[in-house]
Amino acid sequence: MTETKNLVIVESPAKAKTIHKYLGPNYKVLASYGHIRDLPSKNGSVDPENKFAMVWENSDAGAKRVKEIAAALKEADTLILSTDPDREGEAISWHLLEALNEKKALKGKNIRRVTFNEITPRAVKSAMDNPRDIDSELVEAYLARRALDYLVGFNLSPVLWRKLPGARSAGRVQSVALRLITERENEIERFKPQEYWSVEALAQGDAKENFKTRVVVYNGQKLQKLDIPNEEAAGEIVGALTIGDFTVTSAEAKPTKRHPAPPFITSTLQQEAARKLGFAASRTMSVAQKLYEEGHITYMRTDGVNLSEDAIKAVRAVAGKEFGDAYVPEKPNYYKSKAKNAQEAHEAVRPTDPSKRGRDLNLDEDKTKLYELIWKRAVASQMEAAIMERTTVTAETPDKKIALRANGSVIKFDGFLKLYLEGKDDEQDEENRRLPVIKE
Repeated sequence: MTETKNLVIVESPAKAKTIHKYLGPNYKVLASYGHIRDLPSKNGSVDPENKFAMVWENSDAGAKRVKEIAAALKEADTLILSTDPDREGEAISWHLLEALNEKKALKGKNIRRVTFNEITPRAVKSAMDNPRDIDSELVEAYLARRALDYLVGFNLSPVLWRKLPGARSAGRVQSVALRLITERENEIERFKPQEYWSVEALAQGDAKENFKTRVVVYNGQKLQKLDIPNEEAAGEIVGALTIGDFTVTSAEAKPTKRHPAPPFITSTLQQEAARKLGFAASRTMSVAQKLYEEGHITYMRTDGVNLSEDAIKAVRAVAGKEFGDAYVPEKPNYYKSKAKNAQEAHEAVRPTDPSKRGRDLNLDEDKTKLYELIWKRAVASQMEAAIMERTTVTAETPDKKIALRANGSVIKFDGFLKLYLEGKDDEQDEENRRLPVIKE
């Protein structure tokens, strides 16, 4: 008696290889290589007069994949659709079912839809034990989006080709982007430029540590933003600064806490990878996709900012081991998305095994850099807040005709900052600038 065969469909061959290793010989895993069909580029593919009926056409590669899947399905009792856990993944599974139905390949077969947020043995097994149906709401969202793409693009693109020869296409995204760019360009054209200068000076107190100040009073007058109109006026102030000493007449310190940022979602991962690593968004997502398929990180297309309870325990354990118990808060940190209509079904982007650093995984340079960024952000998110004093220091000449001011923070306990600082140019931001301890 032969064992029951399960045919699993994923999106990429790299993922298929990894998942087959976890599932064993009773499963066959094939890749769909993404979408197998799409709307043909011709009139009538979407019919608004007929409840937006849509006509689909298999690509050449898609037709070949459907044929291979249908052939493999003859030897299986169960079809397990395990495409990505997002709207496009749901649509790919739906398209496959529709195409296989047309081939009458599903008769007598069990059909299951499973998703997992990370490609690890535990997550894959758990997903197989908890199948569900195709999510019709996700599919309908995809269909609405695809119809809008077609209806806007099919009508707008010919206009663009006539006006801008060589242009590729126009659609719902490009149209809105063009509107935003146009409005911004109009604002720029209406703007009346006015030259102004600011004067900064490096100062040094008892700690013999340089810190940056700004001239806020000159000739006894408080300086407004536009009060230094040209280089000559700025030079006059610079010359006056070299005469005499300044006395710290005020050093106001207010205690505050700085809390860690949540783990990465798709957009924040792209932003930080651009700031810290110089990666374009496409490069970030390409590298993240490979890290996900190799089982190193969770799914990278997500709006969710929280971690699973198991992940929180693992991350807190790593933080305690790396930095000591003082850096781990008594209770876990939980986060809530600020974005309206955020789809928070998935976890934030995190390492699947927080105990492993990039150097432990034998990855190429790009993967190591991005993995380390994800690891640091995830671990820092479960560390203690930094305890700081928000400080404003004012120093004046004896005659009070010139005053300098420095704004910044004095760190009393570094907390998560020991591991991770969000952004790259925080020293340019007065609120985040570090100051030495300064007394009146």
